[in-house]
Amino acid sequence: MSSSKSLICRFTPFVVARIRHNQRLLSSASALPEVQPPSPSLSPSQSVDAVHMTDDCVRKLKELQNDGASGKEKMLRLSIEAGGCSGFQYDFSLDGKINADDRIFERDGVKLVIDKISFDFVKGATVDYVEELIRSAFQVTTNPSAVGGCSCKSSFMVKQ
Repeated sequence: MSSSKSLICRFTPFVVARIRHNQRLLSSASALPEVQPPSPSLSPSQSVDAVHMTDDCVRKLKELQNDGASGKEKMLRLSIEAGGCSGFQYDFSLDGKINADDRIFERDGVKLVIDKISFDFVKGATVDYVEELIRSAFQVTTNPSAVGGCSCKSSFMVKQ
């Protein structure tokens, strides 16, 4: 009886710490503070919190827009989803719709759209288009909010 009690006493702080960590993650995703617009002296692309696009990303987005038969402007949408091998994963899609809570980053006529919740996870990040032998894809190449990730660069962990 005493050995099981001591095991519970040793294990309890670990469980409490994990619950607090998960609670912080959930509360930050559900009740994010309002994002302040950049100061007038900085353009959105120069803002510290801006999400940047590389030349390859812009080039590929222009190609995709030119290939589109609908004539409707397609934007790259970046969103963050729970899951992946490191906790969160990046999800890229082409979208023609802007929602009320979206942040829009534009460069050379192409747009990157990020919803309010996802934006908190990618502030200051850089989006690139990478062509490799096995795949070609949009990737977040640098993310100041991430502390680690998997080798495929599609999932990441956040700072605590």
